[in-house]
Amino acid sequence: MSVILLIEQILNGLQFGVMLFLMAAGLTLIFGVMGLINLAHGSLYMVGAFVAAAVAAWSGSFLLALAASLVAAAMFGALIELTVIRRLYARDHLDQVLATFALILIFSEATRWVFGSFPLFLDTPAWLSGTVILPFGIQYSAYRLAIIIVGLVVALGLFLLITRTRVGMRIRAGDSDREMIAALGVDISVLYTLVFALGAALAGLSGALVGAIQSVEVGMGEPVLILAFVVIVIGGIGSIKGALLGAILVGLTDTLGRTLLPVLLSTVMDASAATAVGSALASMLIYILMAGVLLFKPTGLFGTA
Repeated sequence: MSVILLIEQILNGLQFGVMLFLMAAGLTLIFGVMGLINLAHGSLYMVGAFVAAAVAAWSGSFLLALAASLVAAAMFGALIELTVIRRLYARDHLDQVLATFALILIFSEATRWVFGSFPLFLDTPAWLSGTVILPFGIQYSAYRLAIIIVGLVVALGLFLLITRTRVGMRIRAGDSDREMIAALGVDISVLYTLVFALGAALAGLSGALVGAIQSVEVGMGEPVLILAFVVIVIGGIGSIKGALLGAILVGLTDTLGRTLLPVLLSTVMDASAATAVGSALASMLIYILMAGVLLFKPTGLFGTA
């Protein structure tokens, strides 16, 4: 494998990790502040992708499609928090899992009813459809590079929101001691709705961005949700910094594993067997990574007990 191809795969892993971060950041905020296991987070990712594809087909504007995905996911997030999730905070985690799993089924059938059963496709905008020349003459997809930049900008914005603003102070306080912040006069229900809508908007943005790389179809959010849970376990529940680092580690491990393992195994077995065995092992690597992190740091890289 050439050095240029290796660098391209590292960039692909970084892009995959940034996409996972957008999912995991909202999920870790919701779990860290509310203590809620939200299996329906992947459905909000799917909603963002479908809304973006529909708005882009109607208007021809990719930026308008991204804005619509953010607004739609945030609105649906706030709606389900007000109508369903709010009744689950005092319940145990099993009730939360069952209720949010029911939301997955509702969202899937509603999406199929509104948009149909066939996949939709979101075209890459013309101004991002080519390649860019990076140092050392590396040609890389302009759109994938844009995803990396957007994800890092969102990560910086979230960090500043959590650490430098009054809203962020309340979110951190709600994470540490929700009874005390309520006693100090903060409307905890409004704070919860805001956090849930923010997490939903990030999931919707992630789905919209990925919609131009893969087809938009019902059920597309569940596999990503599983990886997002792996990310927050590795990074530490409630930590935005941990979610970013965990997402990048998972993205690089998955992408490089699928690329390098078949090449390494081909030196000791035939090409077809190396590809089959390498793909199987690569799908296990992220879970091996998670087990290794938990073995030495049970709370995750930046989590607290």
